[in-house]
Amino acid sequence: MFAVVSDDANAPLTAQEEDLLRALARLVAFVPRAFEADLGRAEHLSWTEYLTLMHLSDAPGHALRMGELAAATALTVGRMTQVVTRLESQDLVRRRPAETDRRGQVAVLTPTGVRRLEAARPAHVASVRRRLLDKLDGMDLATCTEALTRLGTDT
Repeated sequence: MFAVVSDDANAPLTAQEEDLLRALARLVAFVPRAFEADLGRAEHLSWTEYLTLMHLSDAPGHALRMGELAAATALTVGRMTQVVTRLESQDLVRRRPAETDRRGQVAVLTPTGVRRLEAARPAHVASVRRRLLDKLDGMDLATCTEALTRLGTDT
């Protein structure tokens, strides 16, 4: 399915491997900035704030432990705490103690947060289509998704 370019982990990178690495580095820097700019202009939300609202919206009861939310968004718990604090100040999210151990905190999407996410969704979808999906036209999205999923795991 996927070809390994070189089996020797200590061999210098080939030109093709260097090209892949550079393209990936550009993508990792470009995509979040582009989505951030589009969401910021349209809805005054950062990309991280949008992702946080989206993950809470998808969670059972619109609630996730802070650690789970941080993992879902690929942020540290400390950084997620800062994001949730900003969202709390806008009444988009609230925190409550975890029911299982009371030491942990759970972030909960508020009704205002649901409405804000729904309002932001059209701008986000337009951005994703223009900046990502339109550029992949004709490509096998399942294969692209599998490759990105493999790159995003630590195994």
